[in-house]
Amino acid sequence: MAEEKVENVVIVGSGPAGHTAAIYAARALLEPLMFEGFMAGGIAAGGQLTTTTEIENFPGFPDGIGGIDLMSRMRDQAERCGARIMTETIASVDLSSRPFAVTTKGGETFRTKTLIVATGAIARRLGVENEEKFWQRGISACAVCDGALPIFRNKRLVVVGGGDSAIEEAVHLTNFASEVLLVHRRDSFRASGAMQNRLKQNPKIKPVMNSTVVRAEGDKLLERVVLKDVLTDAETAVEAAGLFYGIGHKPNTDFLAGQLELNEAGYVITKPGTSVTSVAGVFAAGDVQDPKYRQAIVAAGSGAKAALDAERFLRE
Repeated sequence: MAEEKVENVVIVGSGPAGHTAAIYAARALLEPLMFEGFMAGGIAAGGQLTTTTEIENFPGFPDGIGGIDLMSRMRDQAERCGARIMTETIASVDLSSRPFAVTTKGGETFRTKTLIVATGAIARRLGVENEEKFWQRGISACAVCDGALPIFRNKRLVVVGGGDSAIEEAVHLTNFASEVLLVHRRDSFRASGAMQNRLKQNPKIKPVMNSTVVRAEGDKLLERVVLKDVLTDAETAVEAAGLFYGIGHKPNTDFLAGQLELNEAGYVITKPGTSVTSVAGVFAAGDVQDPKYRQAIVAAGSGAKAALDAERFLRE
């Protein structure tokens, strides 16, 4: 009977973190196997950047680059370096014994000495009418990524949310917008006192309380959002070039089934300054362990860390 093959490194996820980990691991001759996912979490292989049109803040592309193009280049580079890529989604893992087991949705199980989790996080959406039509055409879940785009400059923008992240996004957008409406469904914000002070001190931000966004309107780009007063049900259309969701992200950690230590929001906890998780030999990179920055360049850097940490673990 043939001996079951055991991989050196299995990488789950195919965003900037996963592909950078694959490049580094391949160059270290670890022959990494990546599972890039097939519409995992409803997003194509390549992660959230595949839903982004133009990226202007990734180093090396002075004229900008499309999200799909950037991820395609990263994938090509990982393969050229020697990574093997399977278009399969991982349904479950078993970290209770070594080598670890990872099982695809198709039921095939692979064994590995180390595991890099780079499955990212999905921005929570509101599901408002016409959301798909205007996604990345005025609607975004990342003010830092998209706020500086020309279509938003000196225009009224709308942010939805009532926590720290929503206020942080609204404050950031005041660098570009003529006015920012901060829409919250309750009569008070749940953000920290410090963030609420920042809100009060910024004259460009106008809170709109007891309200929700029910519809996005426009031709090719977003032109208006329709707000609904939750107390009276009255609807009001306001001109706006941008609608930004500040209602959080959901990390893609369900497949781990509680086998790694997570924080209260579901993000993988890593040892500060490293990719090391609560299970020796398992590493995490990218947005799945980063609720703060959520930037492609940061994710890529953490992917390099994960590969280096895995290489060191295997050597030792």
